[in-house]
Amino acid sequence: MKVKIFDEEDEKDLENDINEFLEDLDGEVVDIKYQVSVGVFSEEQVFCFSAMIVYY
Repeated sequence: MKVKIFDEEDEKDLENDINEFLEDLDGEVVDIKYQVSVGVFSEEQVFCFSAMIVYY
């Protein structure tokens, strides 16, 4: 069993990264975990979109 971690500032970038990984995957996906977090720096909001794919 293996894992692949993705971390992007934009949800579309995360989506593209995951889709590219899945297209090239020569195995089976066991699970995908998705998380969004936000932080405030001064007056700017910073978003973090991340995912972990567990696969064989």
